[in-house]
Amino acid sequence: MTVIVVSGTGTEIGKTVVTAALAATATAAGRSVAVLKPAQTGLGFGEAGDADEAVRLSGAITGAELARFPEPLAPDTAARRAGMAPISPGEVAQAARKLATSHDLVLVEGAGGLLVRFDDEGGTLADAARLLGAPVLVVAPAGLGTLNSTALTAEALRARGIEQTGVVVGSWPAGPDLAARCNLADLPRAAGAPLLGAVPQGAGALTPRAFRAAAPSWLAPALGGSWDAAAFTASFAASYAPRAPLPAPAPTPCAESRAEPAAAPARRP
Repeated sequence: MTVIVVSGTGTEIGKTVVTAALAATATAAGRSVAVLKPAQTGLGFGEAGDADEAVRLSGAITGAELARFPEPLAPDTAARRAGMAPISPGEVAQAARKLATSHDLVLVEGAGGLLVRFDDEGGTLADAARLLGAPVLVVAPAGLGTLNSTALTAEALRARGIEQTGVVVGSWPAGPDLAARCNLADLPRAAGAPLLGAVPQGAGALTPRAFRAAAPSWLAPALGGSWDAAAFTASFAASYAPRAPLPAPAPTPCAESRAEPAAAPARRP
């Protein structure tokens, strides 16, 4: 059974596009792929969800949802407000195992971050991964603030004895700022796991044909692609080389030494 759990360090950072890139790369290699979205929130019934989008872009043969809640909230909150039954980590694990009997690869895409609650008992995506014995691929944003959220996610995985496959930048900007460029070197240290890809910003707007052709170039060989982390990082190295320290300012006289001497008191005649 080959199952990979895809978790973000937060929401709206490119999990679905990364999941689609993984599926496209595996499909191009001749593997049958299923994409499972345990809880889809923020969409009405009949609207295309994240699993549908991943299948559309990648050509994966199966997309599945376990539950859909209309408000864009954490799954347990959205279920409670909708008066619907929540899902549990056990149900997620059971569905993934069933898909794995007829597919070479099952990708389980979380909602939000690793510890977002699925149900009233506090079940999370991490619990589903632990039940499955599946590794977790972490999707992180490129810019300022990502090191802390990535380190916290990695720490939560280690505390639960869950393998972290690595980190993929979910949306690499066309014009990366200093923080994003520095993070290429710093993300693996924060995660304690390798950097395994960078998906270009706007990749989800490509046609399915263009997306499938390009997807392997965004992912490292460990994920079936051809992306080279060292070369990618080195291509930005010159633009964030440390600056020479500024010279120390020359000492300035203190206020008392700069003050004009007080005039001598006038003598009485």
